[in-house]
Amino acid sequence: MAPEPPLWEQWEAERARLPGGERLQKVLAAVGWGSRRACEELIAAGRVTVNGEVAVLGRRVDPEHDLVEVDGAPIGVRPDLVHYLLNKPTGVVTTARDTHGRPTVLDLVPVEPRVFPVGRLDADTEGLLLLTNDGELANRIAHPRHGVDKEYLAEVEGGRVAAGALRRLREGVELDDGVTAPAEVSQPEPGVLRITIHEGRNRQVRRMCEAVGHPVRRLVRTRIGPLTDRRLAPGAWRPLTVEEWSALVRAVAGDPRRYDRST
Repeated sequence: MAPEPPLWEQWEAERARLPGGERLQKVLAAVGWGSRRACEELIAAGRVTVNGEVAVLGRRVDPEHDLVEVDGAPIGVRPDLVHYLLNKPTGVVTTARDTHGRPTVLDLVPVEPRVFPVGRLDADTEGLLLLTNDGELANRIAHPRHGVDKEYLAEVEGGRVAAGALRRLREGVELDDGVTAPAEVSQPEPGVLRITIHEGRNRQVRRMCEAVGHPVRRLVRTRIGPLTDRRLAPGAWRPLTVEEWSALVRAVAGDPRRYDRST
């Protein structure tokens, strides 16, 4: 029996069999998952998968084609991915093109690369909207089962909302498409409600308030999961920071502690 080659030669041979591309820990570090050492620890702990398989140290990935996930949540590693936070003003529609000639949210952000809105805000609703070309992340944010909540401030008719109406909003309101899921609702001042939901039904907050006898006069979305920015002017946009993007990925995973980059 021929003797085994030296360990160094075995390692070189194994490396030669690895797929081409960038080292996984380098790619993770480049998109904000901490130092390369921290990313190596993530991989060693079995928390990173590539195309559904648990990754090992030394794994190389093709950012253009490979699906990289941390704790089951996809992370965009393609170099062309962008994520914009827009403060949508009233009168602007959340579509790519409008048959009535109204301005759209795509008119407010760069033309290239082409992005799409995550979820919808009706024309009369203001506030934060995420636009991206990261389809995997967008699908998770939009899907109710991932629990990414959205917070709204609603100015309603009728003055102070009674305790019974607040309770109905919190426990679920019967609408024509079914009972809404429980919501977080508070009244910071008479006639103003702070409502947090994780569903995405059409005009849901407006219909909820109308169902309890307090139609909405003005509606502003103030938060999407961990994303908020009170300084962003109506009609203005900006790219997400690395920290915001990482927090958003942790949010769609459902357990932010699993994404603590310090561990």
